[in-house]
Amino acid sequence: MVKIYVKGYGVMSFKMEYEAAKNTAANFVNLARQGYYNGTKFHRIIKGFMIQGGDGRAEGRPLDYTIKGEFKSNGVNNPLAHDVGVLSMARTMVKDSATSQFFVMHKKSPHLDGEYAAFGTMIDGVDVLNKIADVRTNYADAPTKPIEIEKMEVIDEPEYAVVTL
Repeated sequence: MVKIYVKGYGVMSFKMEYEAAKNTAANFVNLARQGYYNGTKFHRIIKGFMIQGGDGRAEGRPLDYTIKGEFKSNGVNNPLAHDVGVLSMARTMVKDSATSQFFVMHKKSPHLDGEYAAFGTMIDGVDVLNKIADVRTNYADAPTKPIEIEKMEVIDEPEYAVVTL
């Protein structure tokens, strides 16, 4: 399990779904263990869709690798649907461009199924997700007041090596 502590909002807890996207889940867990996400922000929020965070590059923490996108249109069988509370890996238009950014689904979005690497399911914290989704945002979907990830806590997760590109 991974717990995301959001300053002033509470805690969201997620079960990692290694059978759906082993490398993506391992990448996220390894970064969380290293404290990579501590102090980063949820920088994009679209109520009724998702909240996005983990952009370490904006925080002066660049990553020098990318990982393969583990989803159907990239040749990987990932059956996890993008339902409320699902944790998924963000990327650019390039299918193998994921690094550290992730998003949490606020509402069901089946158009993402098979196109993005879903790798976790929320087991607690929907109230926190809803509070974050309700914040005021600007024209670029950025919150008008920073929403900080204080820390992530990794509990009883296996250690897997991450395959990078």
